[in-house]
Amino acid sequence: MRMRFVRPLLAVLAVAGLAACSGSPTPGSTGSANQAPSSSAPSSSSASTSPGSSATPSATAAPGAGNAELSITLVESPEAAPQTFTLVCADGVPAAESNHPTAREACTTIKDSPAILSPSPTKTDQACTMQYGGPATAKVTGAVDGKEVTAAFNRTDGCQIALWDAAKSVLGSDGGL
Repeated sequence: MRMRFVRPLLAVLAVAGLAACSGSPTPGSTGSANQAPSSSAPSSSSASTSPGSSATPSATAAPGAGNAELSITLVESPEAAPQTFTLVCADGVPAAESNHPTAREACTTIKDSPAILSPSPTKTDQACTMQYGGPATAKVTGAVDGKEVTAAFNRTDGCQIALWDAAKSVLGSDGGL
């Protein structure tokens, strides 16, 4: 009689333990008391943010004013020469001094999701897929809506690839894919 209760209890505990180890709360939950709620977008260890910045790149981020003055350096491969773009946006519209290959799309992305260039630091318990997306790297410096931006992007694992893909219109490349 006692075993009838032990097996279901062990099954429930195992499921609860696995859910606690997954690193991301279920929809609608806010995480545990010791863990901040995770965002829907991955974090980046190579992206640096301004001190005190807690914004994450997310499709649900609040729209901004769409003002930006950015310098973007893109290196598609170790053999390729670095490409440097200037992106200046006013109210989500590219200015004449922009030489960015997809300036209109990039300015729209920045206006719709200004935090796209300010990913939060990587959580130490975040699991990222071990895949390599190519040697491309990009560095972005400047300001978005009056806030300083310094970010670095690469494609060295699944989390980095997701960050790159979210910001690819601003970076000026799809990472060689």
